[in-house]
Amino acid sequence: MSPIRVILADDATAYRTLLRLVLEEDGRFAIVGEAGDGAEAVSLSEAEQPDVLLLDLAMPVLDGLQAIPQIRSCSPETKIVVLSGFSRSRLSGEAESSGASAYLEKGTALETIAETLVEVGET
Repeated sequence: MSPIRVILADDATAYRTLLRLVLEEDGRFAIVGEAGDGAEAVSLSEAEQPDVLLLDLAMPVLDGLQAIPQIRSCSPETKIVVLSGFSRSRLSGEAESSGASAYLEKGTALETIAETLVEVGET
């Protein structure tokens, strides 16, 4: 089975690094790019056409909610998993209606994040 190709988009470099290390160690994922803002996430998605994009909402230049429709347009097969510090009840509906496949809150167990990426990446 081919690894699930993932882009990590979060303005917190340390958090991206942690996610990358955990996902690479898992063995089911290939990290094909990292973005520090929403505009970079759009650009990388267009260039890499990943299976899954793990996307923070609160980022500079272009926030996640603004980036989702652009990503859907330039990389329509990419599944978007929002990973945000905002509570699920506050923004999940808006993110999902914009095209996100799943919404996770930061603080979710890393194993749960990995399993969610597998679930959406294989659909």
